[in-house]
Amino acid sequence: MEPRFNLFANELGAKIGKRIANVSLVIQESPLPRALQELVELRVSQINGCGFCVDAHTKEAAAAGETVVRINLVAAWRESTVFTEAERAALALAEEGTRLADAHQAVSDETWAEARKHYNDDEIVALVSLVAMINAANRLGVILRQKGGSYEPGVFAGMSS
Repeated sequence: MEPRFNLFANELGAKIGKRIANVSLVIQESPLPRALQELVELRVSQINGCGFCVDAHTKEAAAAGETVVRINLVAAWRESTVFTEAERAALALAEEGTRLADAHQAVSDETWAEARKHYNDDEIVALVSLVAMINAANRLGVILRQKGGSYEPGVFAGMSS
């Protein structure tokens, strides 16, 4: 299947893409650790089946210093020993925040409490915003059939402003 549409080749699409990049830049510059951001974005992208975003965040996680083992195990983080309690709390929040329709209560009080135990106000704002933004990006990628495989780390770094 070929991509359906090049969002960035369209004037309105490019404006929207730039706004998304600006929000993402604010999140990237937050106190939430960069490698954790990439793991969360990777896990959400795996759940949503966005090939482009899985490709991008796998490569960006490696560029941020993540190991191959942790990158590979993020899909099975509950059944692995390589993530800290804080990372597990972030991944649980990301999964529940992504699978809103799959749970009667969306993000559970238990998951929220665990995340709050590990992250301060700025970090929690960044984490919740990160989950919202990567879900939006995943939906664009899946709807437009953006394929994974050719992403180069840092390609979006100059998109903001």
